[in-house]
Amino acid sequence: MGDHFLDPGWTQYSKEARYVSFDITNYLNIGLNTLGVVLGNVFYYIPGERYRKMTGAYGYPKLIARIKIEYNNGSVEDIVTDNTWKTYPSPIFFSSIYGGEDYDANLEQKGWDEINFNDANWKNVVVTSGPMLVAQRGEPIKVMQKFSPVKQIKIAKGDWFFDLGQNASGIPAIEVSGKKGDTIRIFPSELLTDSNTANQKFTGRPHFYTYVLKGGGKEVWHPKFSYYGFRYLQVKGVELEGVANNEFPVLHKIEEWHIRNSARSSGTFSNSNELFNQIHKLILWAINSNMVSVFTDCPHRERLGWQEQVHLMGNAIQHNYDIFSFSGKILHDIRTQQYSDGLIPSTVPEFTVMHFTDDNFRDSPEWGSTGIIFPWYLYEWSSNKRFLSENYEMMKQYFGHLQSKDSSFLLMFGLSDWYDIGSERPGFSQLTPLGLTATAYYYYDAVILSKTAKLLGKTTDEERYQLIAEKIKTAFNNKFYNRDKRQYGNGSQASNAISLYMGLVEKEYENAVLNNLINDIEYEGYTFTTGDIGHRYLLKVLEQADRSDIIYKMNSRSDVPGYGYLLKQGATALTESWQALPTVSNNHFMLGHLMEWFYTGLAGIGQREGTTGFENIIIKPQPVGDIQKLNVTYHSVKGEIKVNWKINKSTFEIEVDIPVNSKAEIIFPKGYNKQPVQVGSGKYHFKVNK
Repeated sequence: MGDHFLDPGWTQYSKEARYVSFDITNYLNIGLNTLGVVLGNVFYYIPGERYRKMTGAYGYPKLIARIKIEYNNGSVEDIVTDNTWKTYPSPIFFSSIYGGEDYDANLEQKGWDEINFNDANWKNVVVTSGPMLVAQRGEPIKVMQKFSPVKQIKIAKGDWFFDLGQNASGIPAIEVSGKKGDTIRIFPSELLTDSNTANQKFTGRPHFYTYVLKGGGKEVWHPKFSYYGFRYLQVKGVELEGVANNEFPVLHKIEEWHIRNSARSSGTFSNSNELFNQIHKLILWAINSNMVSVFTDCPHRERLGWQEQVHLMGNAIQHNYDIFSFSGKILHDIRTQQYSDGLIPSTVPEFTVMHFTDDNFRDSPEWGSTGIIFPWYLYEWSSNKRFLSENYEMMKQYFGHLQSKDSSFLLMFGLSDWYDIGSERPGFSQLTPLGLTATAYYYYDAVILSKTAKLLGKTTDEERYQLIAEKIKTAFNNKFYNRDKRQYGNGSQASNAISLYMGLVEKEYENAVLNNLINDIEYEGYTFTTGDIGHRYLLKVLEQADRSDIIYKMNSRSDVPGYGYLLKQGATALTESWQALPTVSNNHFMLGHLMEWFYTGLAGIGQREGTTGFENIIIKPQPVGDIQKLNVTYHSVKGEIKVNWKINKSTFEIEVDIPVNSKAEIIFPKGYNKQPVQVGSGKYHFKVNK
């Protein structure tokens, strides 16, 4: 019933499982009724056949159901799953979240979920136990969009390739006809081999879907318990309508059904620079494809909740989707997953332990610090202290874990600026020294904890964390700051940017370090070298310094690794590497930080320092380059903020909507003859000259 997909959402099953409630009143008939349920494996049970990333299982699929009936006379009756229920294997004869799904329509039992069905051959259920049940938080996953093929090629007899035009998280849906027992196999992929066949080499193989026909007319089918990230579908064992054929079933229709979290849209963006519109779409599709029950890294190879993405991309995401309820689920997952020693692992839920050659993949401060940073960001966006009070103990425990790894107020471990641009294949940080970013986060965490303690009236904690922050700052500068060169570490863009953004640079040196950073970008021909961790801070530091002109120059090109380069290589979703390497994921949202700048830099939507919940709004647009026109909306917790501006020769014209119960300061771009304007809620139109 309903339109949910992969419901309930996944979580840390060793401790809890989600449940979903439905109002079934309108589904009931007078008299007898039957409840039928199909169970899938998803992350609870992952079979060993085919591709799998995970290494364990929590048991076989289980069901607990309760029907609560309230009669007109006020009495209440509960019907609960017990040993009187019956079970039987379904037509789904293989199901794996990683490996795909197989369905034999000949195993269907007509009327199995209706009254008067003869279940004499069905077995009594096995009564068992399961994890604690928790009500589902966040919006459900749904089919949100459908794509038809834009191109099709016959590979061989009974073997077809389809290009759906968009790399996205999804499932194939087919309409076929043929003989009883005819078998179709579908292979999804985001890249192709040289011979136009599905290339799953670097995204997890084999992953495929099998459908066995029952015959007797058109049959429609799609998988229910698996998905993949794909743009292409290779279908074996079919011919198309109109093609001479007396051997294979006929494929009448095939589609890509895009699935994602159904959180409502909260923003729109368009501007006169077509490349930036394409970049916006590129990043948005990576967000779409990785916003399910958790924020995953990719929709195929791993589908894991790598935590650094949550805080680094949170601002970008919340300008596009209302993620407050979803974020509550994310933080609940973190609290549930956190270990007794305070560790927040790099992936949540931790379905597999990321040991590899050392513990940096499992325990990296830039990743685990989501447990401290993200509640603070949610408070900033909403003014809701509940995000802090609910998570304060978790935040403190994680900081205690970091303190246990402390070496004279330094943290000399972690993954640092993952996937930065150096001379080697991307992966481990090549340009930023070990410990610099980890210690920077250590300081940032301490500052946030001090602010949080103050808001929650915990004076002793406030003072303690402030003192720790000061000691970390001193140790950080002694270790990493070169006063002669006015740079941090070896002068990488990530090193200088993160030090500036997190407030680690002493006031007297801020301009020198900023100039060092800008000089490096200019020396490199307006290219960037930052990776997963450093790139957001590079953009934020430049934006805050009113140097969006540099951001424009770095990102309005396609000849060097970056967003434009990805588009030039044919990407339709953001890739894992700046180089669009075919050997890694080509649908990854960890590098999508320019999305935030579209709203906070180009449109200039922000808040007055020290305020929260968009009650005191700053509108400070930064028009740059050849951009002559911009239209942006953002639905904040106070209501919709709208910024439309355009440039006509020497005139700057702007329309602004400020929501009810908010006030705003409108700061006009440099070079225009107009002082800042203070306004209340309402619609405003200004036209200023140079």
